[in-house]
This record gives sequence, structure tokens and C-alpha cells, in this order.
Amino acid sequence: MRKLISIISLSIITLVPLKADEGMWLIQNINSALEKKMQERGLALSAGEIYNADAPGSSVSDAIVSLGFYCTGSIVSDNGLMITNHHCAYSDIYAMSTPEHNYLEEGYWAVTEDLEKPVPGKEAFFLKRVLDVTAEVERLRSEYEASGQVLGSRKMSYLMEKKYKADTGMEAFLSSMWAGEKYYISLYEVYTDLRLVAAPPVSVAAFGGDVDNWEWPQQKCDFAMYRIYTAPDGSPADYSGDNVPLRPLRRLEISLEGYKPGDFTMVIGYPGRTDRYSSSMETDFEERVALPIANKLRIRQMSIMKKWMESDSGIWLKYSDTYFGLSNVGEMQEGEAACLKRFGSADAKRAEEAGLQVWIDSDPYRMAKWGSLLHDLDSCYSASEEVERNKTYYRETLVRGTIIVRTMMRMNAARGDYAKMREALDRGMSETDPRVEKELLQYAVQQYFENVDSRFFGSFQKELLSRFGQDYGAMTDYVWERTCVASAEAAAEFASPEQFASDRLRMLLLEVPITAFNNDSRNNEYRQAILNLQREYTRALYEKRLADGVEQYPDANSTMRISYGTVGPIAPRDGVQCHWQSFSSGIEQKYDPSQRDYCPSDRFMGMIRNGEWGRWSECGGQHKKGRAHRGNAGPHPGKMPVNFLTDNDITGGNSGSPVLDSRGRLIGLAFDGNKESLASDLSYTPGYNKCVCVDIRYVLWTLDHYAGMSRIIDELGL
Repeated sequence: MRKLISIISLSIITLVPLKADEGMWLIQNINSALEKKMQERGLALSAGEIYNADAPGSSVSDAIVSLGFYCTGSIVSDNGLMITNHHCAYSDIYAMSTPEHNYLEEGYWAVTEDLEKPVPGKEAFFLKRVLDVTAEVERLRSEYEASGQVLGSRKMSYLMEKKYKADTGMEAFLSSMWAGEKYYISLYEVYTDLRLVAAPPVSVAAFGGDVDNWEWPQQKCDFAMYRIYTAPDGSPADYSGDNVPLRPLRRLEISLEGYKPGDFTMVIGYPGRTDRYSSSMETDFEERVALPIANKLRIRQMSIMKKWMESDSGIWLKYSDTYFGLSNVGEMQEGEAACLKRFGSADAKRAEEAGLQVWIDSDPYRMAKWGSLLHDLDSCYSASEEVERNKTYYRETLVRGTIIVRTMMRMNAARGDYAKMREALDRGMSETDPRVEKELLQYAVQQYFENVDSRFFGSFQKELLSRFGQDYGAMTDYVWERTCVASAEAAAEFASPEQFASDRLRMLLLEVPITAFNNDSRNNEYRQAILNLQREYTRALYEKRLADGVEQYPDANSTMRISYGTVGPIAPRDGVQCHWQSFSSGIEQKYDPSQRDYCPSDRFMGMIRNGEWGRWSECGGQHKKGRAHRGNAGPHPGKMPVNFLTDNDITGGNSGSPVLDSRGRLIGLAFDGNKESLASDLSYTPGYNKCVCVDIRYVLWTLDHYAGMSRIIDELGL
């Protein structure tokens, strides 16, 4: 569920066009050149109508919120109604669900205001202003250096954020761009009383499940709605029965006019992280080593979970949230490795680095500063690869290979406090199933011992290997027979911190501190050197592109960004052309009652087959059984447009971002990327990066016809 990013430097005057619509541009840095380029593509707004903290009134960006900087939402009513993706609300819906009321499977519809469910811990961040504080940061760093002190990035952030929070009364976050070339403070108003209003069943919201994830075409109704509440005076406040709906500064207007190929689109949101300034050495390591290891292990871990989930509805409820996240990350990384190889990303970076070296060599100052930069990076990656490979296996087996390891970590972190250990144990047992965990553990144990160099084994691990050799089933049985998480009975018998000290699962998992992997000669030095060299690499590349007059945007880092593009099709492979839109007929074609991912309820499927779309269809009239009514034949009679493609540049964190037309009106929500775009966190591939969006009309039909949420339709002013 993915991608978007870009920023424009105020100092750039001469602009060289980028291919396609690459770029997640900082919202506050839409200068005249970028504004003109967007307007040439079809934008009907000015830059000031998109973001302008100094002008009276509001701008489009005032309606966009960050949900804890992991997803994006937007305000769509004058009463604080917010829309985002269902997969952004998945954990909240999961936490509310019980065997009696499984809202993941049933959906949740607050047909009256009093049914809107509070969501503890949910936060909505409204961006109020972004300040360029580069000069201030440099001045503060110079003051520390003059006094002989070191000012690290964490302390810098603490000092700057504390100052601006005190000065403004708002939450303040310091962001570094291009490894410290620029620094910005973002100021936010934060609301903490959010309540769930609407969420379709997962069978509708995530139709096609992880099978269709990253694919095209898709037919997902990936949306959920919350309402933001405030104190009676309109200020942010924690949950209270006295709170009232937010009166927002701005809401998005919804368009029912639809779209066509070539139509302008923009996406505004909070992309989480990209690494497009990564070196060819880093890209090569990810492609050859890190990603293949993680992908191989996660595929098997997922198959173990899925087998148990399909056999028991109780296990499905316990593991669905974990499986959902694992499948999304797993598919993303599998596709990333394939795309890095297919599109020759490392080779493309090597070609750019050849030009970078020539540019460095052409100037004595640059030679003194960066002359050996690329050689040193390559040497450090080569020297540290073996240890890093072992660390990856360790991390993906004993650290991430089971879910119950979280419980062991929490108990260990309690440092002998029995009450806290008991609480962690009870929580862990309620969240997992011992049968699933034992099978996951056996697979993790096998992969760990078969792939990690024995010099990194802990004493208990060496004892296990000596006793059981390659009989990993017997090894797992031995560990499992004396651990407090083996069963409900074993957990009930846990009586003291001393008992935990001899817990065999704790000994297996935790008596191998990660520092053991750094005992190899100079590995710590290599890793630190790589971090330092990568920062210099980013700065050198930034300076060269600046000198060449190339448009630049910094890597995504959860700051508000805008990307622009157009609606359009994709040709993913030779001889294959894919349409830019999918329809309700695709749901009928894929429907399979034997597969959970393709099996919405009979009621939902009946409505899809009946085809009464009302005013929400592409034609704005009613279609029934393929016959157009009210004289609206349209291009696709009898079908509802459900998903569509644009070439907006997005990434994780953009999930739920509004897809806006040329006038800033809401036409859909970004919820996914395509498989061919999965290398784009490291390397953008023009022509292949697509943003998969849910059509707002399909969302409205689901609210209106399927859920009967007429009060929400009225509230939206439709």
C-alpha cells in the first residue's frame, strides 16, 4: 500500500524535466517553476491554493492529516468526518473485534452518532506551518563545536523541537533533508479523540486479499471513516462524552464527475521513507543478500500461519492483523528484489556514479572532500557483507520468526518485576496460539542453525546443537517442554522471575545479544563508516545535481508531500496492455466461495449482480442487469467503476491519501502500488510506477446502498 514523494529546492532556477511524473515534492516548496509545470499538465489551482500558511482563509493542505505518520487521511465534512484506507484502520477494527462481533468480517457502520466508537491512542496531525531552520541549526551546531561539545542529531532534534513547541504551543518535528543540506521544522495541531464511523467488511475492503495485492487489476473498496472530536471550545482534547465534532478549517469537496485517461491528478500525503539517494553498493546488497533471505523465510512463515488460520476461526481472528502486515511487507519486498534485478537499478546507479566521480575529480576541493568516497563505500560493503548476512538470518528467524518472541522480550524488559512479567505473559497468550507458535519456532530454529555461522551461537544454542544435531523437531520439543508459553497450563504455573531465568525459549532467543554479531573483526567500524560515507554520498550527489540544474526532492521522511500525474493505463510486460480502470464485473468474475479472499457475503454479491448503482455509477444513472436507465448508456452500462490507475509517485505512508482532480476535488483514495513499481523506494522506474486508487463513487455506493449510511451521505452534502 504505497508510494509518493518529492521536493523542490528554492535555490534551483534552471529546471531540467524529469521523466514521467517522478517526485514527492515538499508541500511548502511549490515554487513558480513547479507550479507552472503542474498547470501545464492540467492543474487549475495556484500554488497558494494548495499550501499557504501566511494567507487568510484555508488551502487544500489544511484538509489533509497524518494518522500517526503511518497513514494519511482527509477531512470531507464540516463536522470532522475523515476518510482513509481500510488497511490503515485494520488494527483498530481488529482490536474492537470479538468472536461475538467480528467487525473485520462483518464491517462496522455507526448508523447513529452515538455508535461512533472511540479509538484509544489514535492521533490526527494537522500541519499548520513549515519553517526553514537550516541557518539556525548550523548556528547552533557551530556554538556547540566552539565550546568543544558534540551536537548529535538526536540532541539537535530535541533542542529545536523543544524550542518551537514552547514558542508556538504546537507539536514540532525537525526534519533533515539531503543528509543535512536543509532542515525544516513542521508544526502540527494534534487531535486525540478519534472515533470509528464506517468500515466495510474485509472481504469487500480487501477483495482479492494478498493474492491481488500489488497486482492490477484490483477491485478493492479500501476505505474507512473516522470522526475527529474536540473540546466544546474547539481545542484538541482527550476522549470525553462532552466533546463535540471538529469544525475544520477546510474540507475536501467530492467530485462525482469521474475522470478519463490524461486527466490531471495530484496526491497529497505523508510518504514514510524512501532511499533513492542510496548508492549502487547498497542497492546491490539489498538485491543479492538482504531481500532474498527475508523473502524466503517470510513466505514459509506466512504459509504456516495461513494453514492454521484457515482451520480455526479463533486462530484467524488472533493472527489476521499480524498476517495482514506480514503479507503486505513480504509481497512488497519480494517484488522489490525482482524489480531491482529486472530494471537494472544497481547498474543505473553505477552509471550515475561514474559521472559523479568525473565531476568530483574535476575540482581540487571536491577531490579533497570526496575523492575516495565511492571506493571507500565499496570496500566497506564488501568487508561487512558476511557478518551482515548472518545478522539478517538471525533477525528473520529468532527475532521475527515467531510472534511469541514479543512476549519473551516484554518479560525480559520487566527486569524481574513479577507483576509486569505476568501482565506481559497473559497478554501474549491471549494474542497467540501455542500450536502455531511451536510450528513457527521449529522452522525458525532450522533456518537459524542451517544458515548462521556457528561462531555466533550462544552457549545454550551450542548445547542444543550438540544434543540434537539436525533433528530440529526434537530440538523444538525440548525447548517447548520447559517454557511458560507452551500452553495455558504452563502460563498459569509461571510463578516467579527466577522461573523465567531457566525458561528454555528465553535462553534460545535472548542469550545471543546482537552485539555478538559485531565481535567479528572491525564490523562495527565498517557499519559506522558506511553510515558516514552514505551521508557524504547523498550530499555529493545533491551538489552535482544542483550544479547540473536538475530538479531535486529529498527522500521521503514522513513530511507532507505532493505528487502530480495523470490517469492512464500500464503496459507491465511485452505484449500486455492493461486498462486504466476496473469495474464491478471484475468482482463477479473473481468471486470464489471456496477462497476467503474472493468471497464477500451473499448479500453483497447479490447487490453487485443486481447492478442498481443509482447516481453513483459512471453514468450517473441506474443500471440494472446491463440495461441503462434514464437515458444514460455510457461506456460501461451495468458496471460500477471501482479502482483506477494514475502515475502519481507514492510510497508507504501515502495509504489513504486523497487523489484530487485539477480543481482539488476528491475523486479517490490511494491504496496500493503495482508490482512493477516495487523498486521505487530505492530507484524510480519511469513508465512503470503506478498508483492504485479506489474510486470515490464506489465508496459512496457502498456507504449508501450496501450499508444504509444515509446520514453520512447527507453530511457529505451530496
